[in-house]
Amino acid sequence: MEFEHIPVLYDEVMEALNIKADGTYVDGTAGGGGHASGIASRLSKEGLLIAVDRDREALEAAEKRLASYECRKKLLHTNYSDTDAIMEATEGGADGILLDLGVSSYQLDNADRGFSYMNDAPLDMRMDEGDRLTAYDVVNTYDRAELTRIIREYGEENWAARIAEFIVNARAEKEIKSTGELTEIIKAAIPAKARRTGPHPAKRTFQAIRIEVNDELGHLRQAVENLPDLLKSGGRIAIITFHSLEDRIVKTEFERRLNPCTCPKELPVCVCGKVSDVKRVTKKPVIPKASETDTNPRARSAKLRVLEKL
Repeated sequence: MEFEHIPVLYDEVMEALNIKADGTYVDGTAGGGGHASGIASRLSKEGLLIAVDRDREALEAAEKRLASYECRKKLLHTNYSDTDAIMEATEGGADGILLDLGVSSYQLDNADRGFSYMNDAPLDMRMDEGDRLTAYDVVNTYDRAELTRIIREYGEENWAARIAEFIVNARAEKEIKSTGELTEIIKAAIPAKARRTGPHPAKRTFQAIRIEVNDELGHLRQAVENLPDLLKSGGRIAIITFHSLEDRIVKTEFERRLNPCTCPKELPVCVCGKVSDVKRVTKKPVIPKASETDTNPRARSAKLRVLEKL
């Protein structure tokens, strides 16, 4: 199937990055090239776009979509947390960095990838198909306590312990091989009354397993801590999150960068000497307009936060 992904907060991202025609810009989650093509269209022949993605299919789709733009282009098959590789590619620093987190529409809609509870497929969920850990491994080998932990922490699921119990009991009878099988187990674990309200009963558990398989929060922490170091003076980093776990990490690390002082609060003046090297561009996270969420429901939970390097 064709790699399609509707870029969220497109206009807001283009404005936030404050794109210079001859600048260097990094799209750390290139996906199908939605945001990347918007950046490329604003760059001259001297401008450089670095498209990064851990999903090889996404990068191949981005390459095709970006082919017609005149700017210089580099494509990196790596994770956005690989700051050494990204820094080398920038040839001296970036004027802008974008992260559009989470799973793409293509990955959700491509049944073969095993991301969605809406299609029956092998349990996979790897963003980089070269990685070893799969959703099958998590579901069939993690013990009950570990399953409970990741479903509760990464899925923020109230029924985590019961879902983990049902998974362990089901796999004792036979291994769980498909997303369809897992979805039915989750449905059985959640009482009927609780299933009548809120999102699809499997949504939170699938999110939790996907985050575990791809170590999404670990890579995000590393990236948000280090990527601002790649920015030139006046350069900006823009990050779109889609759930509270991601947004909490971005917000916390941005605040640490804005207020790096480590002195005890009781001291009247700072003695550690640490000063901020960034300033806030968005006082509050930017959220999609109603017109966008009406046409693209997957944008509803999106939040955009932006910092500028001093």
